[in-house]
Amino acid sequence: MTLKDSFNLAFRTVRSNKLRTGITVAIIAFGIMALIGIITAIQSMNEGLRNSFSTMGANGFTIAYKERFRFDNGNDNQKVDKTKKAKKSNLDKYIQLHESEDFKQMYHYPAIVSISLTGFGNYEIHYKDKKTNPNVRMNGGDENYLAVNGFTIEEGRNLTPADVQSGRNVCMIGSDVATKLFGQFKDKAINKFINIGGSPYLVIAVLKSKGSSAMLRADNVVITSYNNVRRTGFGGNSFVIGVLANDITQVDGAVNEATGVFRNVRKLLPTDDDNFVIEKSDKLASTFIELLSSIQMAAGAIGLITLIGAAIGLMNIMLVSVNERTREVGLIKAIGGKRKNIRQQFLFESIIISLLGALFGIVLGVIIGNIFALLLNAGFTVPWAWVIGGIIICSGVGLLAGIWPAVKASKLNPIAALRYE
Repeated sequence: MTLKDSFNLAFRTVRSNKLRTGITVAIIAFGIMALIGIITAIQSMNEGLRNSFSTMGANGFTIAYKERFRFDNGNDNQKVDKTKKAKKSNLDKYIQLHESEDFKQMYHYPAIVSISLTGFGNYEIHYKDKKTNPNVRMNGGDENYLAVNGFTIEEGRNLTPADVQSGRNVCMIGSDVATKLFGQFKDKAINKFINIGGSPYLVIAVLKSKGSSAMLRADNVVITSYNNVRRTGFGGNSFVIGVLANDITQVDGAVNEATGVFRNVRKLLPTDDDNFVIEKSDKLASTFIELLSSIQMAAGAIGLITLIGAAIGLMNIMLVSVNERTREVGLIKAIGGKRKNIRQQFLFESIIISLLGALFGIVLGVIIGNIFALLLNAGFTVPWAWVIGGIIICSGVGLLAGIWPAVKASKLNPIAALRYE
């Protein structure tokens, strides 16, 4: 009896017991589906986060009010120190407009500098009888804001220094806002007046789509000048400085230069702590991706536990199969079959069932994971490493679950087996 004969016999046995095979395959498939589905969704979210948080590019960073980043990494060192020395350093001091403008004039590193004021969110924008959902962000910037934050103009013009200095009611609208108010004819938005917070704003540009994710909607935004946001009271209390270095290799040097210049602007003594925070563009994305990685590990653990349960169920079914086919085992031995042939047959059956479960589970997991990712506006992805890992794991599950039944079947006495009723 050759290896091929053992495999063919095992395959025919699996095919002939459709109900038992189907139940076992379903158990394994659900375990793999849960594992691959969650991993697929998380990887899609990771990709979406990287795309969303790369608004300034890998060669950009921001200088912001220190308290803005108190939550970062749960680091207690970021919290305001209420000691006398901390008060002298003004750790809780907002970044003022004159400080931002002084930095922009004094910073001579080969980079682009932008001043911005984060506006409040949840605005409902109106144009005639059309309106957006009440979730549009309004930010204030300068003539360099688009370049530093990765926006591109599709129609219209950029803010000019005159727009920034005067703080007049002009704005640039994101792709989602333009589509909502003007439909597919977004170019018609130029030189139209829209209503924001009860005030008319002249649309001077429509921005190209940057794409969206579950956590950031970069196209659902209105951008005006920081002086307009400051004058209308639509923004926060502290300005943000964005810096875009000319090359990624210059980022560290740009950060060091910016630290020195801004300490001088803030009139800090050499012994004083920094009362501002410099954050690279990918820092926040890395924080969220680390959180998702923890979820991914938990999902993997849940999937493995499910597979362990599936392995136990498969082993029980194979043991039942041994009892049901005792006479068959006795007949194979009576016509010259050896113990290894019996072991091979039962191991092949177990592995075939496991791999069928893996196949269905992987396909369903990738489909369900990407459906979830599409609902969150993330991209399509296939976690090939986990797919290959799932096949290997299921092969191992089938092998381990089949060893005991296979050994038990191979040790049956052929005479007793033939007499078994």
